[in-house]
Amino acid sequence: MSQPRSIEPVRDRTTTRRYRVLVIAEAANPEWTSVPLIGWYLSRALSKVVDVHLVTHVRNRDAIIRQGLLEGRDFTAIDNERIAAPLYQLAEKIRGGKGKGWTTSAAFSSFAYYSFETELWRQFGTRIAAREFDLVHRVTPLSPTSQSLIARPLSRIGVPFVIGPLNGGVPWPPNFRARQYAEREWLSSVRWLYKCMPSYGSMRRLSKRIIVGSKFTYEDMPDWAKAKCVYIPENGVDAESVARPRNRSWSSKPIRIAFVGRLVAYKGADLLLEAASELVRKDALELHIIGDGPERASLEGMAERFAISNSVHFHGWLPHRETLEKLRTYDLLALPSVREFGGGVVIEAMALGVPPIVADYGGPSELVTGNTGIKVPFHDTASLVDGFKNAFATVLTSPGMLSSLGDAARTHALEFLTWDAKANQILSVYDEVVRDLGPR
Repeated sequence: MSQPRSIEPVRDRTTTRRYRVLVIAEAANPEWTSVPLIGWYLSRALSKVVDVHLVTHVRNRDAIIRQGLLEGRDFTAIDNERIAAPLYQLAEKIRGGKGKGWTTSAAFSSFAYYSFETELWRQFGTRIAAREFDLVHRVTPLSPTSQSLIARPLSRIGVPFVIGPLNGGVPWPPNFRARQYAEREWLSSVRWLYKCMPSYGSMRRLSKRIIVGSKFTYEDMPDWAKAKCVYIPENGVDAESVARPRNRSWSSKPIRIAFVGRLVAYKGADLLLEAASELVRKDALELHIIGDGPERASLEGMAERFAISNSVHFHGWLPHRETLEKLRTYDLLALPSVREFGGGVVIEAMALGVPPIVADYGGPSELVTGNTGIKVPFHDTASLVDGFKNAFATVLTSPGMLSSLGDAARTHALEFLTWDAKANQILSVYDEVVRDLGPR
């Protein structure tokens, strides 16, 4: 099996020329989470190394202005709500409940994105053709199911197009169908149809580089596109927010374990409760659940049935900064998610020096190595529960490993997984693209 190419960040440039880059991040919002936060942080990090003009959706305008950016000079807000709003409302009606059916939501968003880029080209096509920008880089949507109409016109006028990070579509593990259906993920089985969408081929064929955020996304690429793929994980961490590492003695007992995420079936918080229950009853472990969702009442009931509710703390949803402040006080992050694309909280925990224990599948398993955390192999629910149970037992018998894992995790995250580090990796991508073009 082939592997995507990694790229080193730019450290010392031989030229001081700053590229002028039109960064497309339809989702870029400093006040939201998930993809909008990725779009925001990555575009801001890129603005430190290149001259960025951000193009985003009108829904993000006010939050961006509150950050001090000037509309027209620093960013442009595209309003395609006439098309996007009805599609969003329709998706909400048929997705199966709030927070459910993400594949359904992504499908409708992909169709709405065509109108976003149509309006983008209407406003910027002449400026791009006049060489106001050296490159165009589409950061979001992250999903490979959202195709770009502008790859072809950009190719015609000779302005290079960079895509990514692209990530998504990790298959459901075969023995977890019940969780798939609980998530209303019926469309996952026909997700391959996105390859029939308009511009699927042209976006991949005419882009100069494709940044893939996971090895699965790379494998899902057509063979003829893999040579232009570069691997850079989609998530990152703001170095300032993790400047202070964890602040608790490794020898303290009980060992405090954090789960951070939406309380939904595929995240597996129930599996964590089951795996930890015996050791919690022995006062060896303490669990902290940060997040909210439809599974919360069920999880609280489980804690009561396992007689561990006094040592399982449900903190609910917390603002991002407050989550990081709490996370730095814990000893471990446990994420038994069976279908995680990116794993942003894994990077944040690593950067704080909090070693992660993750299910060996999807995005988190690509972020964690043998010396930065623990990966738990599994093939069904029972093996995943047993794997986490064994991992907890190992930590309890060898508590010194937490220090070495935490130190290695923080060193790796701060060197390679901050937004600034990613921006410097992407700058290396830009350098390659410009070099390939030759003298202009």
